Amino acid sequence: MARRRLVWAFALVALVLLLIPAGATGQSTQVKQPTAVGTGGAAATVDVLATEAAIDVLRDRGNAVDAAVAAAAVLGVTEPFSCGIGGGGFMLIRTSDGTITTIDHREKAPVAMRPDSFWEGGVPLPFNAARYSGLSAGVPGTVAGWDTALRKYGTMTLAKVLQPAIAVAREGFVIDQTFFDQTQQNVDFFDDIPSTQALYLDPDGTPRDVGTVFTNPDLARAYERIAHLGAKGFYGGAIADAIVAAVQNPPVAPTANHVWRPGLMTMRDLQEYVAPERAPTHVGYRGLDVYGMGPPSSGGSTVGEALNILEGFDLDPAERTQGLHFFLEASRFSFADRNAYLADSDFFDVPLAGLLSDGFAAQRRALIDPLQAATSPVPPGDPSPFNNLGQPAVTVAQSETTTHLTVADRFGTVVSYTYTIESTGGNGIVVPGWGFLLNNELTDFNFDSLTHPNSVQGGKRPRSSMSPTIVLDDGHPLLALGSPGGSMIITTVLQLLVDRLDLGATLPDAIAAPRASQRNTLRVSAEPAFIASPEGVALGAQFGHLYTPAAEIGAATGIEFLGHGRVLAAAEPARRGGGSAMVEVPE
Repeated sequence: MARRRLVWAFALVALVLLLIPAGATGQSTQVKQPTAVGTGGAAATVDVLATEAAIDVLRDRGNAVDAAVAAAAVLGVTEPFSCGIGGGGFMLIRTSDGTITTIDHREKAPVAMRPDSFWEGGVPLPFNAARYSGLSAGVPGTVAGWDTALRKYGTMTLAKVLQPAIAVAREGFVIDQTFFDQTQQNVDFFDDIPSTQALYLDPDGTPRDVGTVFTNPDLARAYERIAHLGAKGFYGGAIADAIVAAVQNPPVAPTANHVWRPGLMTMRDLQEYVAPERAPTHVGYRGLDVYGMGPPSSGGSTVGEALNILEGFDLDPAERTQGLHFFLEASRFSFADRNAYLADSDFFDVPLAGLLSDGFAAQRRALIDPLQAATSPVPPGDPSPFNNLGQPAVTVAQSETTTHLTVADRFGTVVSYTYTIESTGGNGIVVPGWGFLLNNELTDFNFDSLTHPNSVQGGKRPRSSMSPTIVLDDGHPLLALGSPGGSMIITTVLQLLVDRLDLGATLPDAIAAPRASQRNTLRVSAEPAFIASPEGVALGAQFGHLYTPAAEIGAATGIEFLGHGRVLAAAEPARRGGGSAMVEVPE
């Protein structure tokens, strides 16, 4: 029956596409390709419709910030289990005049949250009990982030850049295998929530079929309200009322087979949310300048510390196995420090200058055996003696399935942007009447601890691993990249940089290469292709690295600036169904 239904679905979609004009169902006229080279602007995302939206904005004389928001809004429609207006993120911007800045729109804990809010009977809740609840939803920051970025660094209005996403939400797009699989992971919880079930499941309770057209008119209405009223259309009025109601009283069906705990978010939490602009992290690496995201993200500091450690080693492309050993060990020691010291710097005095200092890197580097893997967990170091050297890298100028997009324009503005609703499907609650999932970002706190720097606290932003990165060469953009993947975002970005800058890979080859992730654990999480590779085998047999197979690590995108106005945009060729790269003027 399922096969027959799938055949009929494909036939129906084919007939519909023949009878109506191209683009009328949100279908791109572009062929999906993971690499593009040309001149002018460039964009790379996981989805062809989102990449096309960015390129259309660039061709309409918008800048990279305008194009990034347009693409992100489309991804909120086509990648709803990874991102959307119910979540938050970090945008790293290099402006045309050379300024590097970030927009922090990470979600915040409601003011009423306490360190023990995820505890019952004297013990912390199991992860799924904490996640699928109103408790896990942080105050969403995405809309505020888009609004702040556009007002300060864009050239178009929020109303204009939301138009492509509104069209896709209304006209629909064809469900692919990735969308189906991500729905399937959540069926047992999605069918507890009528608003979620109605949007993502067929009447028989199964995911909507591959090949069928998916529309989301409620999300189109939400985008239209935001387009008309601006950010206040999200943080006040009907949408805000619906968010608070869904969090405080999860809309659970009488037949639900799970307990959905109420959360503590209030209208005041929404109305008082701000997306601060912060300075980026910065390290020098082999004559290049590498910029990333500071706290509450741990991405910029951990990637930066690992690069500082690696700079003391000679990474020879002819000795790739040795180079990968140093990559894994630098990750191991950097993650020990990340786990000990990174949190929201508005609540905890993060020793960021010390963590990113050359002196501290030298101490950590000295602990790495060139011929043998260390045994994790290794203890954190003490960055405090180095913390008064130089200026802190972050000042306030006023974390599982995620998505990353990279955009550049012809004027020199570059955007590396990672945003998320945390786990695949967030907290499982579609806000009734508005068509978007809420995040479960508060499970990114160390909610099993009452005293950890990253423990739960009202108004606090949970630590993240998102690592949007921009690399400059003599002040000029060289690379911009990032990835989803929870805490493996950090190691993915680091591996991309090592492969591209040290081990001789092109950017497309670095993105396609098998990945491994060492996060101060006994075993390295690694894709099967990495484990089976000659380097992977040697790392195990000769260096003592142990493996845990991971089906897929990350889904990166990036842009490389080739000089003389030429750009290369790159996305995944296979992971998460393959990504989409385009340039404004193809060669």
